[in-house]
Amino acid sequence: MNIIVPMAGRGSRLRPHTLTVPKPLVPVAGKPIVERLVEDLAACAGVPIDHVVFVTGDFGAEVEQQLLDVAARLGAQGHIRRQEEPLGTAHAILCGADYLAGPVVVAFADTLFRADFTLDPEMDGMLFVREVEDPSAFGVVVTDAEGAIVDYVEKPATPVSRLAMIGIYAFKDGERLRRELQRLIDEDVRHGGEYQLPDALRRMTQAGLRFATGAVTEWMDCGNKAVTVETNRRVLALTGGGIDPSAVLEDAVVLPPCAIGPGVRLVRSVVGPHVSLGAGTVVVDSRIEDALVASHTRIERAVLRGAMVGNHVEIKGRAWDASVGDFCTFEA
Repeated sequence: MNIIVPMAGRGSRLRPHTLTVPKPLVPVAGKPIVERLVEDLAACAGVPIDHVVFVTGDFGAEVEQQLLDVAARLGAQGHIRRQEEPLGTAHAILCGADYLAGPVVVAFADTLFRADFTLDPEMDGMLFVREVEDPSAFGVVVTDAEGAIVDYVEKPATPVSRLAMIGIYAFKDGERLRRELQRLIDEDVRHGGEYQLPDALRRMTQAGLRFATGAVTEWMDCGNKAVTVETNRRVLALTGGGIDPSAVLEDAVVLPPCAIGPGVRLVRSVVGPHVSLGAGTVVVDSRIEDALVASHTRIERAVLRGAMVGNHVEIKGRAWDASVGDFCTFEA
């Protein structure tokens, strides 16, 4: 099975954290979002992963190598394909056209999930959905009495369905998907100036292909600071986190679940529950709860709750619900 991971978006809703780090590489519960996503897909699929294609912007050689390493840790070959212009979801997937063959999973790198990946052999694919209260903010699917998908509606003004697509799709025949995506480009079928995946799905459905909905037990978004902190909390609750053996605690307490990274130093502090601290971070005389703190940051005489703090930040003598990007200094 191959996995296509479109991730070229700018992540503007998660600024300032995405000004220096691509959104899919923002760590949640001790691991980058995209690494957790691909690991979850591999665990759910139940079959070997052959190729993982990361469709990126111009993220630089260092980031690209990190992505290739993610694939390698799963025993798969990693590949980088660039989407030079923001031309929509269908165009992004088609950037990985050379690996749209056989069974393919497409997963957009801004969400984490738990789901049953068992594919009905009589179906041509599965679209993973979650029932939502307000469907007007989502792309939704409409199903028939047997549960097969019959239509796709983007942000419906009236609630024709509450089954929101979460950005994860499994296809039995990647080559057929490739042909439909290419047809959108060739015929210049756009919505909002972009080539959209639901247009290809609709044409496949109208041609007689049958797609089922996949049940999602956990859907964890990383779209902005507040929901990313919430996702960190939920992932830690699911995984239990852990303390790296190289971390040093000096008269400090860690209230689980927490993810304490390598080289972290805690001095006369209480950390947790639901806190992630990146490598090399130092916390002195502080209280941190329900927070994400990246690497090589120093927090001293501070109280942080519900915070998201970047890399190489210094915070001294503050009590707040912070969203702080990389290389900042705050001192009370």
